[in-house]
Formats: sequence, C-alpha cells, structure tokens
Amino acid sequence: MNLEKELHRIKDRKHSAYMHKYHLLDLLRMSKFTFAETCAQKWENYKYTFNRRAFLLQNGLYIAILLVFIALCIIIPVVKNAPLLTYNNVLNILQQASPRMFLALGVAGLILLTGTDLSIGRMVGMGMTTATIIMHQGINTGSVFGHIFDFTGMPVGARVLLALVACVVLCTFFTTIAGFFTAKFKMHPFISTMANMLVIFGLVTYATKGVSFGGIEPSIPQMIIPKVNGFPTIILWAVAAVVIVWFIWNKTTFGKNLYAVGGNPEAAVSGISVFRVTVGAFILAGILYGFGSWLECARMFGSGSAAYGQGWEMDAIAACVVGGISFTGGIGKISGVVVGVFIFTALTYSLTILGIDTNLQFVFSGIIILVSVTLDCLKYVQKK
Repeated sequence: MNLEKELHRIKDRKHSAYMHKYHLLDLLRMSKFTFAETCAQKWENYKYTFNRRAFLLQNGLYIAILLVFIALCIIIPVVKNAPLLTYNNVLNILQQASPRMFLALGVAGLILLTGTDLSIGRMVGMGMTTATIIMHQGINTGSVFGHIFDFTGMPVGARVLLALVACVVLCTFFTTIAGFFTAKFKMHPFISTMANMLVIFGLVTYATKGVSFGGIEPSIPQMIIPKVNGFPTIILWAVAAVVIVWFIWNKTTFGKNLYAVGGNPEAAVSGISVFRVTVGAFILAGILYGFGSWLECARMFGSGSAAYGQGWEMDAIAACVVGGISFTGGIGKISGVVVGVFIFTALTYSLTILGIDTNLQFVFSGIIILVSVTLDCLKYVQKK
C-alpha cells in the first residue's frame, strides 16, 4: 500500500510539472501552441487519467470483435482464395447494413427508455408485403383477404410514394398502440411489443395465406436506390437517417427529454410528460421501421411475405447493445448504433463468405449479445 501510494504521488508530481511547463508556455505565447504540443498535452492528460479496468469495460468487446474480424481476414483468403476486404465486399456490407440501420435507430430510442421492441421483424415482413403488393410488376398473383389488387393503372412514381406512405402508416399505427399501452398502463414494452408481433404476423399470414408476392417493377429500384458508377445510393439513405436521428436526439427538446426520462423516469415527471415522450419514441420508431422495410423491398426487388424479416429484431437490438445503448436507460450515442450495425453486418457477411451455417451464426450473435450485456451490467454496477 505504501508503494502504491508513493507511485501515485510521483505520478501526480510528474503530471503537475508537465502541465506547469505548458502553463508557462501559455503565458509566453498567449495559447499559440504548435500542433505537436497540443497533441502532447492531450496524450499526457490521457495517460494521467487512464484506467485499465475502465478501458477494458468500455472497449473490451470492440477489441475482441476486431481480433475476430482480423482472424477472418486472414482465414478467408486461405480457405476461399479471395480477400475479404475488397471494395465490392465493403460496398456489399454497407448496402446490407443500410435498411438495418433504420431498424436499429428506431429501437435505440426505446432502449434509451429501458424498453425494447420484439415486433421489428414482423414489421419488416408487413412492410415488405405491403410495398411489394403496391409496386408489384403487373397484376398481383396473390390475394389479400380474398381480393387481388391491381395498381398497374397508377404512374410508377405514384406507386412508389404510395408504398412508402403505406409502410410508414402501418408500422407507425402498430408502434403507437404498443407505446400507448406502455405509457398509459405502465406495461413493460416486452409484453406490448410481443403482442404486436403476434397480431401482425397473424393478420398478415391470414390475409395473404402465407403467399410470397413475387417481384416489383424493375425500374423502381433504379428510381429509389440507383447505383452511381457502381456506388449504391441506398447508403446515402442510411446516412440521412443517422443525421436526422442524431439531430433529434441531441438538438431538440424531445431528445433531451428522452435521455431524462430514460435516466430517471420518476425524477423526470416534474415538467416532462413521460406519456408523450414514450409514445413519441414509439412513433419515431414506427416511421423508421416503415422507411427501412420500404428500402429493403427496393433492395431485394420485392418478394414480400409475412415470414420475411424473422429474427431481425434480435439483430437490431444486438447492434444497439454492442454500440453502447444501455438497457439501464438514458445512456447511448448515435455513433454507437452505427458502429454496432456495421459490426454485426460485417461479421455476418464474413461468416457467410466462409461458409458457416446460418444456424451457427446465431450462436456467434448470442455470445456477442451475452458478453455485451454482461459488460454493460458491470459498468452499471461499478457506477452504482
């Protein structure tokens, strides 16, 4: 103990002497430090405040995933005789991650409120089916509640817009119901969204008899997400969503209330409508789900069915948890959600290229989720 005390005293004196040197320079130069001197000060402050335990709790999972990804980058060229980190592969990863970004951003707001959403996958299936029916190439081959829809008489642009509006309205309608029961009756989101999941899947399956609705008009993907010199513009949709949600979270009263209610709902009651914030978070999630399913329909050229999107809720929730959105509430950043989505998409893409069975990929996802939540709980316990 004496040794530790003496070492800490020496560390404090060295840091004080170092900072005194720059204090004198500041007096002489009026804060006109060179770039190298500014970096040296930041590095010294980082070393002084560095804590190994806190660093590993904060970044241990990222380090482990990075090591796994590096190992995959080494193994895949040996096994498949093709490198993993090529320009086309990176674009494919970003393209696959773009619709999922909308879903993760939507559920992230609910996790900030210590909630979740189990109906995301069924929302995607409902949105895909709706968008495919409206944008279908020719008369629909399947029926909805016994009625066969034909939208071929409408201009293509109008059908695209109608499909988007229908996806957003349907998804928002169901998330608003879940939000109302959660906020009004203090029902746990696990229950309200699970009920949503069952209702949506049952309605869509019954209405369509489980039929897949073929493909959409070939010209529509070129209208919504064209490729410019090989670059998929669907990525720009995801970037726009990230920017808008970041602005809502950080620059609006609603965003600040979201953090306040998530951090301490009892304390936030004074002056903040918990009901409005909760329902608002669910409405925002529904809008994002609608956009995400509409983009996924364009990316996959249709093929909508009730079963599409199964398991996507786990991917979205896992991406948020890996990205640092805490289930304890009120903690998280948009940048973390973005990183989490890219991590999961890149890992899934790499395992698929390697030929790993899809069922085993769920094992990897489960382990990552378990470790993420464990580290999150340890950080929460340490803070308490």
